[in-house]
Amino acid sequence: MTERMTAPGDLGRRVTRRREDLGLTRDQLAGRAGLDALYLAYLEENPASPPVETVRRLAVALDTGVEELLGGTVDLPPGRGRPAARPSLEKLDPAECLRLISPGGVGRVAFNEPEGPVVLPVNYAVHEGAVVFRTAFGGPLDERLRTGVQGVEFKVAFEVDRIDDASREGWSVLIRGGAHHVATEDEQAEARSSGVQPWAGGERELYVTILPTEISGRRIQHTL
Repeated sequence: MTERMTAPGDLGRRVTRRREDLGLTRDQLAGRAGLDALYLAYLEENPASPPVETVRRLAVALDTGVEELLGGTVDLPPGRGRPAARPSLEKLDPAECLRLISPGGVGRVAFNEPEGPVVLPVNYAVHEGAVVFRTAFGGPLDERLRTGVQGVEFKVAFEVDRIDDASREGWSVLIRGGAHHVATEDEQAEARSSGVQPWAGGERELYVTILPTEISGRRIQHTL
């Protein structure tokens, strides 16, 4: 009977990312999964179609699931699994919160408008202690975040989180502060140096910064 094969995809990228998250070398992962290290290197670097049993071995060695490695959960929200046996909720200090979000990525801007609260995702960077993102002139994050009063900024909340379904751990960081629309040439040069790039593309040349007035966060992890 022929062993069933998986469809080509992003398996290699997912294996590499999970391996690096766990701090494993290729040799270490190969040993755990009972695979040849050269074969593992090939799987990580090429759009291969390994047997399902190989993917099962990798999933066990990486403490995750076959579905996760094959990308079957890409379009599903995180955190659908059962909680850990002994979860612990820890409050994070501002320094740790800033450390966690400092690599940049995707966060959410929350604000109130006449119809009710709104939350919108943005690509962001952390630069000189402030959150920086780009948006379009005339868009919702431009017009709706202006008070109309000179020197008075619209108050917003900004949230970033990280959920690890495999380990059933994660963290969230919440920042509150005023949304400052970058206007002067000096401010624009400083904002551009953050290097933030919006995934949505298009003309998004308005930089907005959030200088934190309040920073809080929580982390969920296992207790022994």
